[in-house]
Amino acid sequence: MHLSVGQFRKLVAEALDELPDAFHELMQNVEVVVEEHPPSELEDEFEGLVLGLYQGVPLNRRSVMDMQLPDKISIYRRNILRICQTPEQVREQVRQTVLHEIGHHFGMDESQLRDAGY
Repeated sequence: MHLSVGQFRKLVAEALDELPDAFHELMQNVEVVVEEHPPSELEDEFEGLVLGLYQGVPLNRRSVMDMQLPDKISIYRRNILRICQTPEQVREQVRQTVLHEIGHHFGMDESQLRDAGY
């Protein structure tokens, strides 16, 4: 499956636009980026294809006294394209990956995200 970087970024932006306003307000200090692929050591650590990564301190673990750098959500373009066969599959996988990583920002762990369908 091939999709240009620009087209892929547009899918990420669309997934973010679908979020309710209340979520946007809580994500003011989060940078969402598209990267071609994750560092190899990350895939070694997770033993497989990594589609996205949240880096930061989840909202439910922050103190009001902490000075926080922006959190970062990376969406890995090549890995998503590798597992999808159609543009519709890419759109849905991007949406699910974005929502999954946002879930980590809000403090959800992997089992909670699986239970929620992400």
